[in-house]
Parts: sequence; structure tokens; C-alpha cells
Amino acid sequence: MIDNSTVEGSSQSPPRIRLSSEIEISRIVTGLWQVADMEKSGAALDIEGGSKAMLDYIRDGFDTFDMADHYGSSELIAGNCIKHFNKTLFSRDYAAPTIFTKWCPKPGDMTASVVAAGVKERLDRLETTTIDLLQFHWWNYENSGYLDALTALEQCRQDRVITTLGLTNFNSDHLRVVLESGIRITTNQVSFSLLDRRAAGRMTELCLERGIKILAYGTLCGGFLTDKWVGLPEPSVSEITDWSKMKYKRFIEAFGGWEKFQVLLKMLSRIARKHGVSVANVATRWVIEQPAVGAVIVGARLGEREHRLNNLELFSFSLDSDDYEMIESGLLGSKLISRDCGDEYRQAPFLTASGDLSHHLDTIDNAYPKEISPDRSSRASVSSRTVWESIGGFARATKEGNQIFVSGTTATDHRGQKVCVASVEAQAVFILDKILAAVRALGGTEMDIVRTRIYITNPGDWETVTQVHGRYFAVSRPANTLVIVKHIVGDYPVEIEAEAVLVPSI
Repeated sequence: MIDNSTVEGSSQSPPRIRLSSEIEISRIVTGLWQVADMEKSGAALDIEGGSKAMLDYIRDGFDTFDMADHYGSSELIAGNCIKHFNKTLFSRDYAAPTIFTKWCPKPGDMTASVVAAGVKERLDRLETTTIDLLQFHWWNYENSGYLDALTALEQCRQDRVITTLGLTNFNSDHLRVVLESGIRITTNQVSFSLLDRRAAGRMTELCLERGIKILAYGTLCGGFLTDKWVGLPEPSVSEITDWSKMKYKRFIEAFGGWEKFQVLLKMLSRIARKHGVSVANVATRWVIEQPAVGAVIVGARLGEREHRLNNLELFSFSLDSDDYEMIESGLLGSKLISRDCGDEYRQAPFLTASGDLSHHLDTIDNAYPKEISPDRSSRASVSSRTVWESIGGFARATKEGNQIFVSGTTATDHRGQKVCVASVEAQAVFILDKILAAVRALGGTEMDIVRTRIYITNPGDWETVTQVHGRYFAVSRPANTLVIVKHIVGDYPVEIEAEAVLVPSI
């Protein structure tokens, strides 16, 4: 079940896989998010000691590393490691390390200078002139600045400042928007495990369709999917001390609770004994055998616990049909994590990818500023800054009393350019983001929207657009009308309008 582009390594190192013509990586990526956890007391790790630990990983064939702007000193440690690697005879016998990092800017205007500064900071911290894989995270899809940022990052890729460009925690709908905007994406890093199987659905379908590889993190759910926890009682809050376990304990609760989790663990333990490997190997093997997964990211505590030899056992066996039947029986009665990949990062408290609450955002600014009418204090409006709003004398949305009315909205960006020209599905996503941004700026949420009207020009698009609408409003379920029209000004395939009623505060 391993992808055909896998390049087999020696028995002493993990196999490799080619993500694109520009980059080949280990199928086990060493994740450095725990650097942030190790530094949570306020004391930074020793850069030299951390670098030496990274060189030990490289020596054992684990030469691909994942980090981020918010993983503590991880970029500085990696930069120092690269410097030592290049200056020693070590580089004659081992492949140069491949470095992934992430840029997670706060929402705002993503001008070319803002993006350039973000990239330069990564280059400076890594002490390099080229980033092997830069992964981009965006906090708020209702602010379409992510397309501006990715357009600028794509230019950095073409200028060879970035070798490959990826995303982190993008859901399926917005990965499609990015792709339909002409951005060349190589990877999407998302949570993927037996407890969190969201990526096995629409995300896998889209990645296979577009040749994108999933980089899977959280495969062991912070260490819970290991032999250590088989048969143990549920830990108390005081026993869970690191950020990662705090996060994944919530996943266990969403999965069905500790008792249901133990059923799965016991099944994994039986499979592990059959193959002579660990529970962690079985749990990770299931993920790496998923068709769109390029690599799994396994966390490391540099200079502390190291599991490289055990991790290599991941490639000593394959899961057979009996194993899959046992896993399915262990999953019976469990619940799927709600929504799509990464959506938990776009709800307060806006967790960072490491689960570190010290860098979270308490709030996110509205995408559109609210304006109070100078002649009528009960009326407020918002503009999405498209040129036709000022020319035509209308607002993107207007609030009168406790009612909000959103104008007919198309997939037009703040420059007046049509977005995602070839995809009605991506256009519907972009439109609904604009509508929600307008409603939120006027004090509402998707739960306050009571009516939507959809206009399409192609009868064959009704199901695709309806499914997008359903993903946004599955809980609130407003009244809806879908109308087939002959033409929409601007040759758009879809236009949507909405109305909301705010519930008075008690």
C-alpha cells in the first residue's frame, strides 16, 4: 500500500519518497514541536546540544525535520545543525538534512513586503538561503488575505528562495480554493490517526486527484496510541502535563471516551504481538498505508527520549486483511472528529499546531470594518472593498435593528478580480466565506443566518453548490432557495445572498 514513488532505504534507515521533482524526503519526518514544550518554563534549550542531537538523527538516516516559527528555538537549533553539518567531514557520508518549517502569520494585509519579511525571518533563523519546504498556516478563511500571501510565496518559490510550498491544517474546501487560484502546492500537513480519520475522506480524494502528499502528524496522539496506555485507567487532569497530551486527550473524548479508546488499544496490541512490533508501530503503519500519505511526522524531544530503532520497525511489516478487520472492529461505535481537517485551529482559543496555548490568539479581527450610518444610528454596514460597491452605491451587508441583509455575492476578491474561475465548488466556498465575514463584522455568526438564496446558471451545478452550502450550515440550517437563472453579470456560475436575525442578549 506504500506509494509507488517510495525509494527504499537500507535496513538501518527509513525508506524515502519523492514529493516532487525538486524534493525527496524520509518517510519518517522528525517533528520538533516538543522543543516548545521543553522550553515552556522560559529557559531556551542549549543550541549546541540540540544541534548535536539532530546530527545523531541524521547519522541514523532520519534526515528530514519539521519545525515552525512558533516551535520555540527549533529553527535556531536547525540552523546551527546545518552549519555544523556543512563544516565537517560528516557531510561526505550522509545526505544533507531536509528542513521543513512553517509560517503562521497573524491575519492582516498580506502585502509582498509582509510576506518577504516572514520568509526572511525563516531564512535568517535557519542560516540558509533556501527553504526546502515552507508550509503556510492561516487562521481565518473569512479573510481572503491567505490568497495574497500564497501568491507572494509562490513567487518566492519561482525565485528559488523556497524549493517547495506546502500548507498546514488547511481543510479540503480551502485547499481546493488555493489550487484553483493557480498556487502550486506540494503538501498539506494535517492531523491523521486512528482517532482522527478526517483526512481519509474528502482530503484524500482531493490530494490523490491533484498529486498532493499528506504529511501526517498526531499519528500517536501525543503518545496515547502506545503500549504504555494499554489497560490503564483514565489519567486525571493533573497527570497530563505536556501540551500535546492535553490536546489529544480531547480527541479521545471526542472519539468516544476512555473506555472506547481502550477497546481500540487492545485490538492494536493483539496486532502488534502478531507481528512482533509495538502498538505505536501498528498505529503509525495504518496511517502510512493510507493512499495519499507521503510521510508521518514523529515528534522528538531532542537529547531526551529517542525511539529511532523502534520507529524503523514501522517498515518491517505490513497490515493484512485480518489486521484491518480487527482495526475496524476496534473502531465500531466510535465517533468521527467533527468538521474537516484543521478546523479546530480556527475556533477560539485558536491553538497553534503544537497545541501550545502560550502562542494562541484570543480573538481574530473581523475581515471587514463596520461603519455606522451618519444619518441613521440604527443602521450599520460593511464593505468587502470591491469596486462595484462604491460605484453601485451598495454595501456588502447592512444591519438594521437586529436584522442583517447580505447583498448578492460572487467570487470576487478585493481587487475586483474573479477568483477560482474554473471551479464552481471553490467559488461557492469563497462566496460563503465573504458572507460569513460580513455577518460576523456586524455582530452575527453563521447560527444567526436564517435565509440564503443561491443563483446558478448551470443546472448541473446544483448538487455541488448545495453540498458546499450543507458543509457550512449543517447545524444552523437556514431556509434556502436555489434558483437557476440564464445569466449572472460577470459570467459567474454562482451568486449567493443571505439574511440574518440577531438574538438579543439577555
